[in-house]
Amino acid sequence: MGKITCANVLSDMFAMGVTRVDNMLMLLGVSTDMTTKELDTVVPIIMRGFADTAREVGSSVNGGQTVKNPWMLLGGVATSVVDKSELIPFDNAQVGNVLVLTKPLGTRIVGNAFQWYDQKMPRWEKIKHVISTDELKNLYLETGRQMASLNLKAAKEMHNHGANACTDITGFGILGHAENLVSFQKNPVTFSIHTLPLLKYTKEIAEKCEIDFKLIEGYCAETSGGLLICLPEDKAKNFCEKMMREDGSDGAWIIGDVLAGDRKAIISGSPKILTVSPVF
Repeated sequence: MGKITCANVLSDMFAMGVTRVDNMLMLLGVSTDMTTKELDTVVPIIMRGFADTAREVGSSVNGGQTVKNPWMLLGGVATSVVDKSELIPFDNAQVGNVLVLTKPLGTRIVGNAFQWYDQKMPRWEKIKHVISTDELKNLYLETGRQMASLNLKAAKEMHNHGANACTDITGFGILGHAENLVSFQKNPVTFSIHTLPLLKYTKEIAEKCEIDFKLIEGYCAETSGGLLICLPEDKAKNFCEKMMREDGSDGAWIIGDVLAGDRKAIISGSPKILTVSPVF
């Protein structure tokens, strides 16, 4: 929880191309429903995870706020003082650019599926023929590692490949964040998404569980998702090659095009579905 939250906070910086973080604050809500023993065990682990991830970018936690709440809460603030030249523009998408995504989609579905299994909820009965217990446990752990992984490398590579706009993908889903980003563009463009990289099993789980996650429609919430980047077409392939993982598998995907338009974002009627493993 600590690592994932810190990675999520830092993604706002990385989306702007900021790769050096001067200071971080931690916002912690301590559950009033947990025993003193539980809190003495859980809270230090969460705080340590947050601080460890801050150190990964050469930063540290130097304050914050702690409150009592019925359930655990965790958030944070990241700040840095940089020269304007160190920022990636958020509003300069050009016709002919392509859209690149740096983490696959479907984190919410994986989390929900594990909860159904772990708490023996009725929906587990609907999906257990889609994914085995062992496969789900492994996917859940790997997805956690993906959410805890930083978008720092992508932020650095954006500078090397002439990125024209960027946002991170979190609670509004891929299309929701694309709609927000395109609305701020100086040029009248449309973001057209033709490919959706999905975590393995998530499409099948969504179809069987009878919950409308709006995964294919692009509105399924993500936690600590990847960066959605507008790149010149002639540089996008090299960017994706730079993002490849150590095992040679993909770490970024070209998922759409920037077209002349009216500052709208769309997903093509039948997007190409890529089934991929978690990225970390």
